[in-house]
Amino acid sequence: MDERHTVKVSKYLSKHLRHRPERIGLTLDDGGWVEIDTLIAAARAHGFRITRADLDHVVAANDKQRFAVEGDRIRASQGHTVEVDLGLSPATPPAYLYHGTVAGSLSAIRAEGLRPMNRHDVHLSADRETAIRVGARRGRPVVLSVDSATMHSDGHEFRVSANGVWLTAAVPPAYLRFPQGH
Repeated sequence: MDERHTVKVSKYLSKHLRHRPERIGLTLDDGGWVEIDTLIAAARAHGFRITRADLDHVVAANDKQRFAVEGDRIRASQGHTVEVDLGLSPATPPAYLYHGTVAGSLSAIRAEGLRPMNRHDVHLSADRETAIRVGARRGRPVVLSVDSATMHSDGHEFRVSANGVWLTAAVPPAYLRFPQGH
């Protein structure tokens, strides 16, 4: 499968497993899972042809491991805007986590902290490099440090997805550290 097709399939899966399953007639179970054969048939019925081999390639090749396969089912690992329960238990985060953004968002973040926006949780990275890549999707990245140890000791809950993304309901401004010059 060429890189362009891999990206196209990945974006299609993200759209329909995280945000708009009903658009192609899918119904996710409470945990966000759908039968792979059902997904492939729904995609085909809506003019998007993918095979099981295409799907397996995208799942295996995705550097962010956005999707999980369990037997004959698939789901997005996190990032849903539709209601799902990923079944993730509370976890103790490392002392610091990171969030990639762009300079244009900083004034709102200083005032309100990090909010999930249209997602269910704020997404945080365990390392700066990942946060840089996330921020770079929208422009020149700015990496914020989150004092997750203090947040956690103050009673904020963290969970970690199967692909290593840390999730929390929100990050109040007091727990954020901005890089010099920002």
